[in-house]
Amino acid sequence: MRLDGPVPFRGGGFAPRDRAWAAAATLVVVLAVWQAASSVGLIRTLFLPPPLSIGRALWSLTISGVLWQNLSVSLLRLGIGWSVGTVLGIGMGLAVGLFSALRSPVSAVVAALFPIPKIALVPLFIIWFGIGEGSKIVTIGAGVFFPTVIATAGGVDNVARGLIRMGQSFGLSHAAIVRKIVLPAALPAILSGFRVTTSIAIVLLVAAEMIGADRGIGAFVLQAGNLYDTDNLMAGIVVLSLLGLLVAAVIGWLERWLLAWR
Repeated sequence: MRLDGPVPFRGGGFAPRDRAWAAAATLVVVLAVWQAASSVGLIRTLFLPPPLSIGRALWSLTISGVLWQNLSVSLLRLGIGWSVGTVLGIGMGLAVGLFSALRSPVSAVVAALFPIPKIALVPLFIIWFGIGEGSKIVTIGAGVFFPTVIATAGGVDNVARGLIRMGQSFGLSHAAIVRKIVLPAALPAILSGFRVTTSIAIVLLVAAEMIGADRGIGAFVLQAGNLYDTDNLMAGIVVLSLLGLLVAAVIGWLERWLLAWR
């Protein structure tokens, strides 16, 4: 074996890349197989309508205005509930990560309450806050709050202590260290938590609307299911899927914008 020849480069590391064409092709194939199986009778349309029927139902809901009537209500509830839970969760997570006096007490409360399925608390929230918007917003906010606290506190704990000591050596105030060092360093963990909390918020939104609402995507899906209207039921599910994809795309844009310094 010769030792004086060129050495092959082996430092490429693990660098998987997204291929948009592969994702699109996969979806097209799945839809085509689904449509073909429905056309030849392998799938009963009563239980699972074909993609073309779902598309027609979506179009009908769109031009009639029914889709926007329900979606606008759901978006308002989702936006308010997620925003309230996120703001409170980030504030509490920073307090847990920065202050010893709050660390153990708040961590104990979060550890005790976080495992409780928030869907199980919906009837209790209805008793406390009524059947109106308050109970739905509180349900979403509660589901978002606890994972946001955990993600934020974890992000603060992972900040390099050398950076904090350097800021202290330059005479920065506590507030300046938090603003210029801790928050930017914890931001990746906080934004990663957003991906989790938005999914939780959508799930809780649908659950809350199914239990106590006459409008909203969740209520629409429930009504369609009660009527065995599977075309509209699947159309509502598709809308929820598209909503999740849209929210994920917005968070991805936020990550690219806010973390461009990396």
